[in-house]
Amino acid sequence: MNSENQKPAEGAIKVVSITEAARINNVTRQAIYVAIKQKKLKATKDATRWTIHLDDLEEYRLNKYSRTKSMFNGELLFDNKKGFYSVNQAAKLLNVPAQKIYYATRVGLLKASRRGAAWIITDADIKLYQENYLNKTTKVS
Repeated sequence: MNSENQKPAEGAIKVVSITEAARINNVTRQAIYVAIKQKKLKATKDATRWTIHLDDLEEYRLNKYSRTKSMFNGELLFDNKKGFYSVNQAAKLLNVPAQKIYYATRVGLLKASRRGAAWIITDADIKLYQENYLNKTTKVS
């Protein structure tokens, strides 16, 4: 390998171990192993170790499940352009922990609706919650 840009040299074998694949994808070895076992990542096993072709690793990375790509009835669940956010996205927008958002929806401080297994929060409801509950300052007498 060429140490300057960490890409294989011309004609070099383009395979990596589970450990190297995990480092490249910034995940655990277990996550790579599970992806192999679930047949989401192509790999071959010689006598003792798994090897993964770099092209297969790239394909896995491109097609990996992402909640932001989730669909419901043919539409994106969390289409931020249309004002639909997930709990985690709302928490990030408001700079609060996700558990605070879950709690606010559970006690009725923040309106959210279900689409399939996911909670959807509109940007209008996020703004209302922010104005009515997060931006309030308590007055001390």
